[in-house]
Amino acid sequence: MASSQSPVTKSPAKKSPAVKTVVFPVAGLGTRFLPATKAIPKEMLPVVDRPLIQYAVDEAAEAGIEHFVFVTGRGKAAIEDHFDRAFELETTLENKGKTDALKELVASRPRPGQMSFTRQQEPLGLGHAIWCAKDIIGDSPFAVVLPDELMHGTPGCLAQMVETYKERGGNVVAVQEVPHEHTSRYGIIDPGTDDGTVSEVRGMVEKPKPDAAPSNLAIVGRYILQPDVFVPLSEGRRGAGDEIQLTDAMAELIGRQPFHALRFGGRRFDCGNKVGFLEANLALALEREDMEADLRQVLTRYQTK
Repeated sequence: MASSQSPVTKSPAKKSPAVKTVVFPVAGLGTRFLPATKAIPKEMLPVVDRPLIQYAVDEAAEAGIEHFVFVTGRGKAAIEDHFDRAFELETTLENKGKTDALKELVASRPRPGQMSFTRQQEPLGLGHAIWCAKDIIGDSPFAVVLPDELMHGTPGCLAQMVETYKERGGNVVAVQEVPHEHTSRYGIIDPGTDDGTVSEVRGMVEKPKPDAAPSNLAIVGRYILQPDVFVPLSEGRRGAGDEIQLTDAMAELIGRQPFHALRFGGRRFDCGNKVGFLEANLALALEREDMEADLRQVLTRYQTK
């Protein structure tokens, strides 16, 4: 297990630099959704009427993020196109008086200059994907959001994490309790002092077997990190799955900087698998006034079969 001495527990002596940049690792091939993802990035799969990546960007914007960094790969141009201006479409909507749809399109794109795109040329793991954004991030703290983890709540997960970061500084990860038999699917933390919402992180391990897991608190796709994490990532050491693991690099910061885990308030949908993706569509559609009644009628028909 990657671990270290007990982490710093005191609040930062000075105000922590604001988190203004987020990294979206979106270079994955989406093999669990083939053949749908053969020509369409998995991040563009819709949950109700918005692609997954849009939920992630909106969550980051709510948290005060101003710079959106996408680590992409071959075949991911649709993501860049989605956040660009669609002149022909917008003009058509305007000419036809479809103002609501036009407002939705305009509101969905960041301002010019807020987006950066870089490529991960090889699938060497999450840690490598984050390292590919190193020169864009520079020496500032930054957030990482995995778009296939759809977090639903008010305020959003990242906004909750930013508040914890403002109070405690250092590094913050979002965690959720998972069944012990599922620890081998996640990065798992070794918790220290815990107030029921925020826990100190004494150590962490990537995808431990249940009998070796230090807890059942799993890191679930949201991070606020100091740029110091790029030092171990630059060494390119392989970990679980023979990949460069972000968890291993984060573990080296423990004891040197404040490191905390937040049990976020809200619901998590694992849209990296088909059942989680379908659940997200159902749950969010049932919250829509324009869809709920009709959808409940449809579900009732299937419940009787």
